[in-house]
Amino acid sequence: MTHQNNSKLLSEILEVISAQNPEGINRALTIIMNEAMKVERSEALNAEPYERTEERQGYANGFKDKNLKARTGLLELKIPQTRGFKFYPDSLEKGIRSERALKLALAEMYVQGVSQRRVSRIVEEMCGYSVSTSMVSNASKLLDEEIEKWRSRPLGAYSKLIADATYEDVRIDRSVVSGAVLVVFGIDNDGQRSILGVSASISEAEVHWKTFFQSLTARGLHGVEYIVSDAHEGLKAARKAVFPGVIWQRCQFHLQQNAQKYATKKENRKGIASEIRSVFNTENLNEAESKLRNLVHKYEKSNPAYSQWLEKNIPEGLSVFRMPEIQRKKLRTSNMAERQMKEIKRRTKVAMIFPNEKSLLRLVSAILMEQDEVWRNGKRYLPAEDD
Repeated sequence: MTHQNNSKLLSEILEVISAQNPEGINRALTIIMNEAMKVERSEALNAEPYERTEERQGYANGFKDKNLKARTGLLELKIPQTRGFKFYPDSLEKGIRSERALKLALAEMYVQGVSQRRVSRIVEEMCGYSVSTSMVSNASKLLDEEIEKWRSRPLGAYSKLIADATYEDVRIDRSVVSGAVLVVFGIDNDGQRSILGVSASISEAEVHWKTFFQSLTARGLHGVEYIVSDAHEGLKAARKAVFPGVIWQRCQFHLQQNAQKYATKKENRKGIASEIRSVFNTENLNEAESKLRNLVHKYEKSNPAYSQWLEKNIPEGLSVFRMPEIQRKKLRTSNMAERQMKEIKRRTKVAMIFPNEKSLLRLVSAILMEQDEVWRNGKRYLPAEDD
């Protein structure tokens, strides 16, 4: 790739990153900046920490805390100190130019999954100083460790779960295949929501979902009473195997969408969706079942396939009536999960094709980890029964 084309690519990535919420990469930038400064100190001293060498210029002398205000937020840096040798990190003095280059390097490393060698070249081009592949490797290792710690953290009691999936292109053995990203959201007894786990794989759907659900229970997930999801066949089978007897609510929004394919004319789609909403919007289960019977009867002759579909599928969307009325609006669809999946898609479209499952899982985990932190510090999601 020519210098001009490479610069154009970097500018495009910067534009995408700048348009997003910068808080998501603030921690990553802090880690990379700190690693860069440690490497710089070792190179200036001509010695690694605790290394005995005649070429040593001085000695490492701990770190000094420094908060640096950047566009992504406050970077809590640790400035390497020296004894017997004057030193100040060149990477810190580069200021905003370094910040921008590091953001681009991070974007390419975690969004495009490029090689560590190319990341190093990008930082050198933008900053004017060399960064070794060992620094990039150390930084990526620290980031992966932090993400993995979040992904494998112990869980507790979550009475409600919302499960959903999205799909991304992944390159496997010179072929591009569809990789499934599975996410489970939990709501505890205090009404607080959390992202319980994420998994990325190209494996068969039922096996993937079952393994994923089992990993959540192995981490301590218990007390599940209610699950919301779409009617993915693999998900349904895995749910029955891992959470037998738990109430299942099929997403009402997806049911309305699925019903529209039975419209005999395009202009009838809105009418079909409206009729189904009238079933879902009733005050109690008895009224909903009565309206459903009327709909089934209405289409028995004019559209028998649709009538049969209604009778078989719509009852799966009525489980929410077993929940307190004040909570039903947020428990009858998987819309909360859908919004997060759209955010993932918005952020992953830069990558186009992921080089492997690991790079896909890394980026999606980082995105969801951000959101989980926001939710933990926010107000309760589900109102109390007596509100």
